[in-house]
Amino acid sequence: MELFSEIIKARRESNNAGSDGTDILSIFMDVKYKNGTKITDEEITGLLIALLFAGQHTSCISSTWTSLYIANNPKVLKKVMAEQEKIFSGKSSQADPLEFDDVNSMEYLHNCMREALRLCPPLILLMRRVKKDIKMKIDGKAYNIPKGDTVMVSPHVGMRLEEVFKDAAAFEPERYEVGREEHKIPYAYLGFGGGMHSCMGQNFGFLQVKTILSVLFREYNLTLLGEEFPQPDFEAMVVGPKGDCRVRYEKK
Repeated sequence: MELFSEIIKARRESNNAGSDGTDILSIFMDVKYKNGTKITDEEITGLLIALLFAGQHTSCISSTWTSLYIANNPKVLKKVMAEQEKIFSGKSSQADPLEFDDVNSMEYLHNCMREALRLCPPLILLMRRVKKDIKMKIDGKAYNIPKGDTVMVSPHVGMRLEEVFKDAAAFEPERYEVGREEHKIPYAYLGFGGGMHSCMGQNFGFLQVKTILSVLFREYNLTLLGEEFPQPDFEAMVVGPKGDCRVRYEKK
């Protein structure tokens, strides 16, 4: 927070010199409420931290979990590589660029990321403020959720329910394919949240992580060195792996 505060202060003192007004910090510094009041430096700092959190930590951890699960499952790895070979047949990974359409064609890799997010979502809790009184029945029991309360759901628990996801503890990218499509059960899949406030950056997140993984698995052979598969670190702000996460990279 101190780092961001110093940068904002320097920008204020220099009247935003050196910026063309299109970088995100300049945009935040010019933001005003409907009544014309500018947002405070503390609010700007909070927005910058939120962007860093949403756009870097979650993608980094999602890349890590997905690569660990793929490298740990020979059957899945074989299907990932078969898809890559099909998409890049006739191309040289060194000479030809990775195109946007190439990444969008990686359906199986897409499902691998989905499945990694199901088993190890980066956020332990999702919270919503109740806007009006709600009465509902679940399994014959009546519940009243009063206005002003905060409702919370744990994606890690919800996406491991056996009554929703068959063999919920297993890493099965196939569960999203036509014929199963378990993620289409309303609010069953919360990899990027749900409802009106689901993550607006999920399409970019998929693009970013799939690009990283495509290059990684085409260029290297990965071998997990730990004796046991890493477990989620629920004490961290963003739930990454803990334990022995060492991986051997061998250039193909």
